[in-house]
Amino acid sequence: MDRFARYPSLEGRTVIVTGGATGIGEALVRAFAANGSRVGFLDIQKDAGAALVESVAASGAPKPLFVECDLLDIAALRAALDLVRERLGPASVLINNAADDRRATFETVTTEEFDRMIGINLRPVFFAAQHVLPQMRELGAGSIINMTSGTWVRGVVDMEAYSAAKAAIVGFTNSLARDVGKSRIRVNALMPGLVLTEKQRRLWWSDQKAADALIGQQAIPEPVQVEDIARMALFLAADDSHLVTKQVMAVNGGII
Repeated sequence: MDRFARYPSLEGRTVIVTGGATGIGEALVRAFAANGSRVGFLDIQKDAGAALVESVAASGAPKPLFVECDLLDIAALRAALDLVRERLGPASVLINNAADDRRATFETVTTEEFDRMIGINLRPVFFAAQHVLPQMRELGAGSIINMTSGTWVRGVVDMEAYSAAKAAIVGFTNSLARDVGKSRIRVNALMPGLVLTEKQRRLWWSDQKAADALIGQQAIPEPVQVEDIARMALFLAADDSHLVTKQVMAVNGGII
């Protein structure tokens, strides 16, 4: 028997995940589908997205809907969200998960590179929420979960543009939560710690000793898994957290 909670309030609800094909996003898609949600996820990774759909369906969970989408294109983002509504119904949950945490020496960052980092890490968060809000108002409730990062709190070098976007997400979350609370729409930020996905290991954390050193700074010195992030997202999306809003929920082993 699974020792983790299942949330009956999520069954049959439409859940949207951006950047859902791999990594934390994949774990989110699997977790919500396992709770009986109708999941629509957006990603630019066509093959990975298609494979995830078939894998989830094979597990016996409701088959998710994958929409290929470049989130740098806000018109395409809006069209993708409209397609999810058409196929699955109005969204109860939006998880703004997609991100690009590439590194660059501060002095070398060009205006084009800066605009791209804001374009993928902040703009879709703002405009996806804007586009989905009327659906939640129609339903009379909803939950928006915006992924932030501990990089801006700790002050990680070579990540200034990324950190700026992730800090802005917290400010956006706080303001939007105040704006839509009377509509029973909750808005929270979720702050993962070091999650060693395949991408993270390949690009930034190939040195296991360096990863172990950072994990050793946590209050609970265990690796944060994608499933740990997904379980917090389930709670924030479910009715169990109906008075939790305008919060930053850190799942990082207590490193900050």
